[in-house]
Amino acid sequence: MHKFTREEILEIVKEEDVQFLRLQFTDVFGTMKNMAVTVSQLEKVLDNQCRFDASPVQGFSGLYEPDLYLHPDWNTFAIFPWRPQQGKVARLICDVYRPDGTPYPGDPRRILKRILNEAANMGYEMKVGPECEFFLFHMDEDGMPTTLTHEQGGYFDVGPLDFGENARRDMVLTLEEMGFVIESSYHESAPAQHEIDFQYDEALTTADNIMTFKMVVKTIAKRHGLHATFMPKPKAETAGSGMHINLSLHKNEKNVFRNDEDKNGLSQEAYYFIGGLMKHIRAITCITNPTVNSYKRFVPGYEAPVYIGWSAKSKSPLLRVPPVRGEHARLELRSPDSTANPYLALAVLLAAGLDGIQNRIAPRESMDQIVSEADREKYQALPENLGEAVRELEKDAFIRGVLGEELAQDMIAVQKKEYHAYCMQVTDWELANYLHRL
Repeated sequence: MHKFTREEILEIVKEEDVQFLRLQFTDVFGTMKNMAVTVSQLEKVLDNQCRFDASPVQGFSGLYEPDLYLHPDWNTFAIFPWRPQQGKVARLICDVYRPDGTPYPGDPRRILKRILNEAANMGYEMKVGPECEFFLFHMDEDGMPTTLTHEQGGYFDVGPLDFGENARRDMVLTLEEMGFVIESSYHESAPAQHEIDFQYDEALTTADNIMTFKMVVKTIAKRHGLHATFMPKPKAETAGSGMHINLSLHKNEKNVFRNDEDKNGLSQEAYYFIGGLMKHIRAITCITNPTVNSYKRFVPGYEAPVYIGWSAKSKSPLLRVPPVRGEHARLELRSPDSTANPYLALAVLLAAGLDGIQNRIAPRESMDQIVSEADREKYQALPENLGEAVRELEKDAFIRGVLGEELAQDMIAVQKKEYHAYCMQVTDWELANYLHRL
């Protein structure tokens, strides 16, 4: 990440003819928000003087402070490549503050910063690499999204089978213009499903990048007449979209997870980190998989995890140890999806892992085989639905403490309401199976 000074931002804005600024922040449920101002307000922006009414923002109003301020992180300054080249548009990602100058406790980015500071006090830095999957579908004549696609492309297919090849190329080029280092992009296993992977980085930078990535993918897709969705399971008959998260801890610029003498290449701290994740994962799932639809992924046969376990030999468990060694040693959590708020997701994952290290929580033996039907009772499963995940969060005081009790209770209330509303629906499946015979 480039380290910008105030003077550099003022100079770039002038030289590049930036006329519009978007001040971005993320609400509790992972939706990007922004306030737009003209360049005439730049000095005010850089002086942290931009106020907004937070009461309509989901998850913010419950903390009873309607007037909040946006403090831009200067290092997140970027110009949108797809906007006009005269009168350009730039953005700054912001932290949210109270009028008295103290950080707003309900700001997800601030929560991640707090946990990162706690890790830094222990000498640790977490690095993260996400694998973001998404679908590209047609839009209808009114410009509304559908789940229609005419393609039948599969894993690693190329054009003309891959109808989204051109859109994906433009996404990659746009992301690179904004400073991303793109490592790979390809067609995923389901028709119209794609993946773009960007470089491993420090946790806060990665969380910012995930939010920017989703915005860019959706924007460029629309320019191609397509709708990009990160919905985990938009079609029942195909694989869902996840966001596998690769994690490693570093101390004094060395990978703490590395142990070349271990059969899996992992240190004792790495095993304790696994133990912490396993201990809290059922509550964490409420954060990493926050929608009703998230749980439609967790079914056997579609490569998504179902049971709580880890392995260095199999790709199917919840937590995988990739076959890399040395300074590249890492853990891959396979349950999250891109509907998660990345700031909160990384905060609870790091906190749980550190809990494992501090309390020497050893994981159970590795899960190296696909769980047979006869062995299923031996393993604990991930929550089957959002309602169950919310109950797990209610029971886990540690994870609620990471979020902050007030924010956690607000999230629990909203997700309970959403799950109740879902349970009240009469689905097409029910009508097809019951209406004619009951």
